[in-house]
Amino acid sequence: MYLQQERLIRTEEKPDHHLFHHILNLLKELIATPSFSGEESFTATLIQCFLQNKGVETHRNLHNIWAFNRFYDPAKPTILLNSHHDTVKPNIQYTNNPFHPTIIGDKLYGLGSNDAGGCLVALLAAFVHFYERRDLAYNLCFAATAEEETSGKNGLKLVLPQLGRLDFAIVGEPTLMNLAVAERGLMVLDCVATGKAGHAARGEGDNAIYKALKDIQWFSNFTFPNVSSSLGPVNMSVTMINAGSQHNVVPGSCSFTVDVRLTDVYTTDEILQIVRENINSQVTPREFYLKPSAIDQGHPIVHAGIMAGCNTYGSPTTSDQAVLNIPSVKLGPGDSARSHMADEYIYISEIHQGIKVYIQILETLIFTLINKI
Repeated sequence: MYLQQERLIRTEEKPDHHLFHHILNLLKELIATPSFSGEESFTATLIQCFLQNKGVETHRNLHNIWAFNRFYDPAKPTILLNSHHDTVKPNIQYTNNPFHPTIIGDKLYGLGSNDAGGCLVALLAAFVHFYERRDLAYNLCFAATAEEETSGKNGLKLVLPQLGRLDFAIVGEPTLMNLAVAERGLMVLDCVATGKAGHAARGEGDNAIYKALKDIQWFSNFTFPNVSSSLGPVNMSVTMINAGSQHNVVPGSCSFTVDVRLTDVYTTDEILQIVRENINSQVTPREFYLKPSAIDQGHPIVHAGIMAGCNTYGSPTTSDQAVLNIPSVKLGPGDSARSHMADEYIYISEIHQGIKVYIQILETLIFTLINKI
């Protein structure tokens, strides 16, 4: 009874205002510091210095920073708290300076404010909140990682082996604090339709564009019969096409690219087989792909999220969940619809709420496990 009462009291507490002030300043500094994928050295240093100034021992590999709670116990399970500090390049339609953090009312504007700076600093605040606690039933590992936007090899994938045993994870991405319990994967197909070049005036050759159009039409119309209960159908979109050298030459080759959003009901090999059986173009999958993910609805972290008021859903976008081989949820302040947009922003109140919900979820997990022991 005492533990239950203590948990209820703690989860009603508001985020520490002093800590929030520092967290918000950190986010402003991150916005002001360019950190395109592969070029995150300076933002990594900002995050590392912030943690060290809070008395936290840090670890670093290239542009990835991670830390464990002070009283880390290898005998306990570990929760990974992960988000990324790299950004895409600014949209050409920006009307303000993307590297100048600007607060107007409740909005904080700047590149990376929403994707995923707000999530990163909110997770960092939750980590610091628990850092000195001796009564944690779980270890906490906070990891601020690089190259998420490009699915690069020097981000979370690089440092995972150095983080030790991890049991499950919260991946910080803007979800409006809804709990993504499943996430689509990604496979990219490069396709080539082959014809025969000829002179357009004499109607010679075999036009590769017309051959490609038949296959493109198939991609537009085909529906995979099996549908995921959490992610819906597999989606395929032709996103690039290239053919021809000049106006009077019938093209002998036409290439096009297909973006395939994967679900948990087909393997990549199964999708490739279906595609190849239905089109005439040569199909080559790119070497990298992002696997889909889903977590058991009975997992304790899902229950903890629901108790904190989070709605569950299947996410159409990809994240670093794709490189994890442990159960994970995607959750964070901000809105995915604002990611990569011009004049990107996040509401400051969303960051407040994010910290509160992260803390509440972690408190629920800690005391649920303690009560079961």
